Amino acid sequence: MSSGPGADSAPAHNLPDPKNTTAAPSEGRGTFASLRVRNYRLFFAGAIVSNTGTWMARITQDWLVLSLTGSAAAVGITSALQFLPMLLFGLYGGVLVDRFPKRRLLLASQGALGLCGLALAVLTLSGHVQVWHVYLVAFLLGMVTVVDNPARQSFVSEMVGKGQLANAVSLNSANFQSARLVGPAVAGALIASIGSGWAFLVNGLSFLAPLAALLLMRPAELHRVERAPRAKGQLREGLRYVAGRPELIWPIALVGFVGTFGFNFPIWLTAFADEVYHVGAGTYGFLNTLMAAGSLVGALLAARRGGSRLRMLVGAAMVFGVLEIAAAVAPAFWLFALLLVPIGMIGLTVNVSANSSVQMATDPVMRGRVMSLYMMVFMGGTPVGAPLVGWVTDTYGARVGFATGGAVSLVAAAVIGLVLARAGGLRLRFELRHGHPHVHFVQRERLATAA
Repeated sequence: MSSGPGADSAPAHNLPDPKNTTAAPSEGRGTFASLRVRNYRLFFAGAIVSNTGTWMARITQDWLVLSLTGSAAAVGITSALQFLPMLLFGLYGGVLVDRFPKRRLLLASQGALGLCGLALAVLTLSGHVQVWHVYLVAFLLGMVTVVDNPARQSFVSEMVGKGQLANAVSLNSANFQSARLVGPAVAGALIASIGSGWAFLVNGLSFLAPLAALLLMRPAELHRVERAPRAKGQLREGLRYVAGRPELIWPIALVGFVGTFGFNFPIWLTAFADEVYHVGAGTYGFLNTLMAAGSLVGALLAARRGGSRLRMLVGAAMVFGVLEIAAAVAPAFWLFALLLVPIGMIGLTVNVSANSSVQMATDPVMRGRVMSLYMMVFMGGTPVGAPLVGWVTDTYGARVGFATGGAVSLVAAAVIGLVLARAGGLRLRFELRHGHPHVHFVQRERLATAA
């Protein structure tokens, strides 16, 4: 059995040093290094098209639900239904991904996602759409992503190999955020001019691109990965695997808190656009575009680094929480809008750092199950967080709702950072440098020697 980076380098019971990098040796440097691989270039190109359609559908779906109900909580329910299947069945999806060829699974899942988009387009264009239709389609989308998400995440390593994995994960995020720059703006223009149904139609048709890319790939050029044979107890095996590796547990736990409470932007941005600043769908799309611009910068910087550190992950999560609180109390629209750029950049840094850390530390044969757990925690928390945050937003206002999400993210990052520091044998040290206080981590041995 081949091993992922870090899998055999230390006993499973040893906790990681938060300063350690999880990057593997690179097979080629540069921001776009993994695009030299033909199969990954096809995958990347198809994803640009479908991601653009997906972002159009997301913005349109949120605005449609708000138009039909007038409730931010209803937007939260829609998000919850879309992510509920990941919470309920995500681990089973990972078992399937480890058993079957990922390319074939992706052909089926991407086709199913396209059909869901077309169904919502037909309902909306016919004038018969009701909010329960949107709820149903959101739930069906969630059922498909139970398999699609871990398959897409773990298929990256089969296309590029472990040497380019961190770079490719970052470029996938850059791809997604590039589409986010275009999708919301196009969606806002379509909603304002000819209606929501056309945005849903474009989304459904956009999945033809990744289907074509998958069919055009050369299977012989994929990196061979051992598949898990069908056997009993594979789900429990995956949980035990993660439980025995703290270098996996803590990043997953942190993104769980941040994803559940800090990434509810569909709720907050619709509420700020509608209730606080009283702007239309076009401005709502503009706010999403600003956040996407920051996210794109964050993804490209991550691709250039080519690796991630647990210390960076914790620090970025803390900054993310502080920025959300600052945006929540911003007194003017222009300041709120500007803060969305660094929020997008730091939020993407949290996501990419955690994703690449987890993938690089996982054995290939377990990667589907581990990534399904990662996605279950990151996205599956939305059924809990979205209705709760939606209720807080409806009851106490958009500012309180946004600040609550930021505060939870900040506290979670601080607590997990202290746990990691203690596990890595680190302690905080306070000292004066040139008359100014300085706080940093040092090894306990060094601290004892200095004392």
